[in-house]
Amino acid sequence: MRKTVTLILLVLVLGGCVVGPDYKRPPVETPEKWRFAEAQTKDLVDTAWWEQFHDPVLDGLIATALLKNKDVRIATARLEEYRGRYGLVRAAFFPQAGAAASAGRQRSTEIGVIPLTAAVDNPVDLYHTSMFASWEIDVWGKLRRGSEAARADLLSSEESRRAVILSLVASVASAYVNLRSLDRQLEIANETARARAESFRIFSLRYQEGFVSELELSQAKSLYESALATVRIYAKSIALQENGMSILLGLNPGVVERGKTISQLGLPAVPAGLPSDLLVRRPDIRQAEQDLVSANAQIGVARARYFPSITLTGIFGWESTSLSQLFTGPARNWSWAASATQPLFTGGSITEQVKISEAVRDEAILQYQKVIQNAFRDVEDSLANQRQIREQLAAQARQVESLRTYARVARLRYDNGYTSYIEVLDAERSLFDADLAYSQSQGDLFQAYINLYKAMAGGWVITAEKMTNAP
Repeated sequence: MRKTVTLILLVLVLGGCVVGPDYKRPPVETPEKWRFAEAQTKDLVDTAWWEQFHDPVLDGLIATALLKNKDVRIATARLEEYRGRYGLVRAAFFPQAGAAASAGRQRSTEIGVIPLTAAVDNPVDLYHTSMFASWEIDVWGKLRRGSEAARADLLSSEESRRAVILSLVASVASAYVNLRSLDRQLEIANETARARAESFRIFSLRYQEGFVSELELSQAKSLYESALATVRIYAKSIALQENGMSILLGLNPGVVERGKTISQLGLPAVPAGLPSDLLVRRPDIRQAEQDLVSANAQIGVARARYFPSITLTGIFGWESTSLSQLFTGPARNWSWAASATQPLFTGGSITEQVKISEAVRDEAILQYQKVIQNAFRDVEDSLANQRQIREQLAAQARQVESLRTYARVARLRYDNGYTSYIEVLDAERSLFDADLAYSQSQGDLFQAYINLYKAMAGGWVITAEKMTNAP
């Protein structure tokens, strides 16, 4: 008995050994500052940045999406799955115990190869009850490395859910801005179509009186039909945009509520932050690191297969042919055992499994570094976009005013007989295109700010996560 206790204590002491490499964060080259840094920035990455648009309707749409979007709910269910997987792996640390009981009656043949004597009862009752347990001692850290990997998988799933939430909020805001931009472009197209319809009506009357040529009438009609075609294009785009946005909101395709116009929306501030902040802000970076932690731990799980697996088992119970004597001393039975299994020849399967685990770890390191580089690029692209689009928008505003003057003067020159209708046609077509382009650029500027907040990430993701109403 003393030797047995000594053996168990020795096994428990050896249980402190853990094979496989401990995780160390790989080195990452982080820029000291942004290439397209802004002088005017505000520390707003931990706030609900979409509220800076000052549109309650947009706030409500984002709240609806966080509650009803199917991708968020799928990610939540997947998170619960990995929470269960982690608990399943953790359960292997503890002894597995159970109980059994049986009662039956059996009759044996009296004329068989070994006939029964008269002293043996036939048939006979048999009662049995027992408790049993087994426990695998984690000598080499296989279970601990497995638990480390499962925990990392759980945290990776949690970050994956936050990445879905981050993308969803940005997608809803982008879809809303694009919808309001399309609404404005449709409004411009309708206004232009009405104006050209009136021009075509006047030209038709003047043509009947012989004041304008058929060529000029055809040109007026061409402008009018072009505007009508543009109206249909934007009407179709708005319908498709509403359908796509409805799916983001977790609703069936339908009409989407509107609030402020594209010109009335507030322009968000540029969020502050350093490149190194992304390592702790962005869910996709944190997810990639947890994937790396899991892959690193799996190396230890694979290497542990080289060593013996030690298991303690035991059983204690009672067995009797009489129910009244079942729990008496003579009916008691028990046993215990310590077993060890050691791989001797596996055809190289363990070695290859270790190589596979190491290759997966190396792949995860490169993926982690790639995600970080892409994150830096996302921010730089967004900073460059919002700066250039601001300047582009200012130039387009000046262009629209110039073309509006040009169209007015061209119309006056034509009415007074100083030029042909070709000049009016060119002026009005240019103004129409410039108006549409300016409206498109307004939407692009908002998109650039949305992408910047998405790229910078931050505590606002946690704020949005709380709005999902999920445990």
